[in-house]
Amino acid sequence: MVKAREIIHVDMDAFYASVEQHDHPELKGKAVLVGGDARSRGVVSAASYEARKFGVHSAMPTAQAIRRCPHAVLLPVRMDRYAEVSHTIRTIFKKYTPLVEPISLDEAFLDVTDSTNLFGCAEEIGRAIKREILEQTHLTASVGVAPNKFLAKLASDLKKPDGFVVITEQNKQQILDPLPAGKIWGVGEVTEKALKSRGIHTIGQLRTSSLEQLQSIVGNGAADLQRLARGEDDREVEPDRQCKSLSSEQTFATDISDATILLGVLLEQVEEVAQRLRQEKLKARTITLKLRYGDFRTVTRSDTLSEATNVTQTLWETAERVFHQWHARAGGPLRLLGFGVSGLAPEQAGQQMLFRDPEEEKLKRLDQVVDKIRDRYGNRAAHRGTGTTHDGPDTS
Repeated sequence: MVKAREIIHVDMDAFYASVEQHDHPELKGKAVLVGGDARSRGVVSAASYEARKFGVHSAMPTAQAIRRCPHAVLLPVRMDRYAEVSHTIRTIFKKYTPLVEPISLDEAFLDVTDSTNLFGCAEEIGRAIKREILEQTHLTASVGVAPNKFLAKLASDLKKPDGFVVITEQNKQQILDPLPAGKIWGVGEVTEKALKSRGIHTIGQLRTSSLEQLQSIVGNGAADLQRLARGEDDREVEPDRQCKSLSSEQTFATDISDATILLGVLLEQVEEVAQRLRQEKLKARTITLKLRYGDFRTVTRSDTLSEATNVTQTLWETAERVFHQWHARAGGPLRLLGFGVSGLAPEQAGQQMLFRDPEEEKLKRLDQVVDKIRDRYGNRAAHRGTGTTHDGPDTS
């Protein structure tokens, strides 16, 4: 008999903002925003729960957030600090299982199916992880325990912040059926509106609708939505693997259609990935944009350079051109935007030019200067301009 799967989803509460409140005790209980400057079209990356009471959320333009919550304290993103705390949290995860799938710095799936003989049932493991995170970082996490990834993630979101929810095969429909249909993966704002127009407001109504009716609304994805509505999900937890690519992606709390904001997000991602290439002494030949629409449809757009590079400006010019080509042909509101590179090779690989391009050498020197500043003062300390600034949103 196959052992039933035991999955845990851990999601840190308002992670960036909570780290700032911990590091600056005077901010405890205050509205805190982490993100870009309102004067340069900055965007909120994270909002404390005190700020969220005023309708502020990640991916909102900072200027709009300040209008809604004028007493909020705005702080720059300190990605190195958040990565440091994330490493501590991930070390706790690895104590209980090697099957850890990081989703972002503040979120991960754990498969503890084979860990229960050592550490007790999945619920006991989840509570132990939650307790250790609090003890070691002084931060709260919301934890979901369930038989699969969909239910575990849904469970972790039900009682935020500092939540703990267990969904089982026995109680799953009792929990799922009353929830809005928009709680299902793949049901974005557009799809949810279409479902409501046909009288389908809840997961329970979606589950009991005829497949033909759903197909007339959402097309080929109807069967998948009904499987999720029944709490069925057979995807495995995929632990860290040695990567043949580097990437950065952001999921937005609300769909974004403004090309200026999206380009600001993309620039941040290009800078991050380019800096990681240089840190690893690698260069890349192919760039790829990942674009997920509000209805969860996902497309990728790629381009291959004539020569592999890790120069930020070269990667950015290629990414910007690919973005504009996509936007002109199929642009629409996005719930996720990502940038990645592949075709990796050692920095010194390939034929070395006898006479170097003076312009490229100048760009490389600029990268070196920017890297030093960012390493010392954080990613917000130096930023190439496109008319926008943005930090990846923290959607916890």
